[in-house]
Amino acid sequence: MKDIEYRFFSIKKSIPKSIKILAVSKNQNISSIEKLYQIGHRDFGENYVQEMIQKYQKLPKDIRWHMIGVIQKNKLKYIAPFIYLIHSIQHIEHLQIINKEALKHNRVINCLLQIKICNEKNKSGITNQEADNIMDNNIFHNMKNVKIIGLMGMASIHGTVQTIRQEFYSLKKLYDEYQKKYQHYVLSMGMSNDYAIAIEYGSTHIRLGTSLFGKRKLSIQKEM
Repeated sequence: MKDIEYRFFSIKKSIPKSIKILAVSKNQNISSIEKLYQIGHRDFGENYVQEMIQKYQKLPKDIRWHMIGVIQKNKLKYIAPFIYLIHSIQHIEHLQIINKEALKHNRVINCLLQIKICNEKNKSGITNQEADNIMDNNIFHNMKNVKIIGLMGMASIHGTVQTIRQEFYSLKKLYDEYQKKYQHYVLSMGMSNDYAIAIEYGSTHIRLGTSLFGKRKLSIQKEM
């Protein structure tokens, strides 16, 4: 059995069946994605709009594409026709644009709020209060073509196990509150280095790149 398939099934067997694996295919070539597709996997995550569009055009249309990177407002229109889930919402202005573009395509686009749960400067996200402000905003409540269905967060890359546990616990606590209040059902947390801990704290979606694909294989122009 080839490496990618072997890694996938090894991880799949080690986690609860209810956990959804999001294969982070950023900078991976088409053939690597096809290997997972051929064994039945359909959920793939990208960080950059142009790279996602290039792969969308070349790969089967039943793939569920997830945007996990922070994108600029003027890029949202390019993914509105096909995006399955946006994990990285941090501004109500983005929701307004998504709502507008989704309406053009007669779609309702699901999104997650990205919450900052660690202190590392290279990690983006919003505070709990900023998330509350979005969820309680009347402008958002009047949007018909966009829906927030959960939360996403990234733990410290270089943190101790105790630190990572505290970060995941904080996001799970907020998620539990939102689950009761807004019927959220997606908690996207955990990557290749910490997904086992994330699952302990209630993650429903884990985002795996190197643990599935190995080292990144290509470099695609990132901006349109």
